[in-house]
Amino acid sequence: MDFAFTEDQEQIGATARRFADEKLAPFYQAREKETSISRDLMREMGSLGLIGVDLPEAFGGLSSDSITAGLVMENIASGDMNVAYVQLLGSLMGSILCRYAPRELAKEVVGDICAGKSLVALGLTEPRGGSDAGNLILKAERDNKGYVLNGEKTSISLVAQADSIILLARTGNAGASGVTGFFVPFDLPGISRTTFTDLGSKIIGRGSVFFDNVRIPAEYKIGDEGAGFRQVMQGFDYSRALIGLQVLAPAWESLQETWKYATERKAFGHPIAKFQGVTEPLAEAETLLTACRLLCYRTLWLRDQQKPHTSEAAMCKWWVPKTSFETIHRCLLTHGHGGWSMDLPHQQRLRDVMGLQIGDGTEQIQKMIIARERVGRVAVPY
Repeated sequence: MDFAFTEDQEQIGATARRFADEKLAPFYQAREKETSISRDLMREMGSLGLIGVDLPEAFGGLSSDSITAGLVMENIASGDMNVAYVQLLGSLMGSILCRYAPRELAKEVVGDICAGKSLVALGLTEPRGGSDAGNLILKAERDNKGYVLNGEKTSISLVAQADSIILLARTGNAGASGVTGFFVPFDLPGISRTTFTDLGSKIIGRGSVFFDNVRIPAEYKIGDEGAGFRQVMQGFDYSRALIGLQVLAPAWESLQETWKYATERKAFGHPIAKFQGVTEPLAEAETLLTACRLLCYRTLWLRDQQKPHTSEAAMCKWWVPKTSFETIHRCLLTHGHGGWSMDLPHQQRLRDVMGLQIGDGTEQIQKMIIARERVGRVAVPY
């Protein structure tokens, strides 16, 4: 069992860390007042090879493995976990396109993703329910020219700034087997978008997308009819491990800042690190975050070895955001009223991480997945 990263992995991780330290971390709090992620910043990420590193070279990626993608995710998120979402969507959307879309479409779109020139959103959630993802209402009806889309998607991340969307729509009977994937550019007639006001991750932005008799060519269908749900669910086993590293990184930053603060802040004539009531919770957090990190990278290793990792991915998605949120909360409290102010980044990290306790599958859904993997479909609700 080897826990060491390769020289190439260390190198690209160091590149991502330098980018985060120089371009992201110093402007993390100021960036919250912006309404989108800078396209110049995205293009710089692309030029450094920090988007879609795991995607094939023939499509614009670096043909690296999942662990390398995780290192890039973790290091970028240390500076701004919201900007790291570009890498998350790049790997998730890019892998779906590379595997299932027509080759020419995939080469064009994935190349722009990896270069930081294009953002592709994921259109799964609908107003009637996010967790019941197989029972979609939005329809794609076939005609002699392709498909016609009608319906609504909601809670779509990057909704206002994405250039296109991978959309899951109903083409057949009820249930997951009647769901098909489509690539849909946002500049087509009949598409409109609205945005929400969220507590955190403000430069990501969520909202709804409405499709009113939107016509798309048959070539924009991704994979076979009825296979869309399965294709995206397989991708979630990957993205959930990446999300674990995405939320772990800001918690780790808060913890390191708090260790330093504990040695500098004095009370009763001593640094507060002298008092076990201060250091023991930080030591617990150090232990838990280390365990979280190992779980995430083990899940990515399992993926690289083409071994089952659905259960481990679900563990990453519910436990790591919860632990990261609790760690940042503890760091905020340790800083006293300084932590309570908007001047320090703990409050923003807390709000940003909280969003990923909800998005991409709630804690309850992840535990249900783990139970199903252990005892079978008896654990699936009616």
